[in-house]
Amino acid sequence: MSMEKLVLYGFNNLTKSLSFNIYDICYAKSKEDQEKYIEYIDEQYNSTRLTKILTDVTEMIGASVLNVAKQDYDPQGASVTILISEEEVPLHAVDPSCNRGILAPMPTHVVGHLDKSHITVHTYPESHPDQGITTFRADIDVSTCGTISPLKALDYLIENFDSDIIICDYRVRGFTRDLNGNKHYIDHKINSIQDYIAERNLEMYNIIDVNVYQEKIFHSKMILKDLELDNYLFGLNKADLSDEEVERLEKQIYAEMHEIYYGKNLKK
Repeated sequence: MSMEKLVLYGFNNLTKSLSFNIYDICYAKSKEDQEKYIEYIDEQYNSTRLTKILTDVTEMIGASVLNVAKQDYDPQGASVTILISEEEVPLHAVDPSCNRGILAPMPTHVVGHLDKSHITVHTYPESHPDQGITTFRADIDVSTCGTISPLKALDYLIENFDSDIIICDYRVRGFTRDLNGNKHYIDHKINSIQDYIAERNLEMYNIIDVNVYQEKIFHSKMILKDLELDNYLFGLNKADLSDEEVERLEKQIYAEMHEIYYGKNLKK
């Protein structure tokens, strides 16, 4: 989908930013099961695993790790920030405060400046106070400059999270110049974020696009087509529920997913 390669004057100053939010929905009946689900999801997506995912993304888009900062939180949640470069930076040129992704021995905290490209993730497990609904949200931001593109990582991110709902925002900012001094405000073809998602993943979701082409802003919302109740139960099995309970839980989970998808509370 790339355009004919441009010969540029200086560095490609275009900034390509992808914000990728995923939601996982679950029902846990008892307070104890709700707490166990939060513990489970918190362990599944701890800072060590998230660092591995973001490091893979860095490699996938053709960048190099300069620095990693990661943190797990009490009672739950985790954050990871990776500073990346378009090309590998020689060791002698790396700022001594950067760890190049080598996290052992890990200091109590890491503070570093941000260069032109970075990847971050933050997780937010939470639960409804009295309805048994629990949700897990992960916010991932990939911002790059130059020729590397965060869009190359979309399928990997979709497939490495339990994604019931996905909300993607992609924007190209700034401009770069060719040898004649003409400005170029985008260096690749794109009609929709869907252009960069594999058919196997597109087939699983209903998708809404809201795009502002003249401003280089692209927005896609995705929600799973099929609701298999057993995939949403923690500590329970559909076979052990009555028909009335199955119908109630399917409606409850459906409503939760669509409230998140449309960004508003539905009438009860």
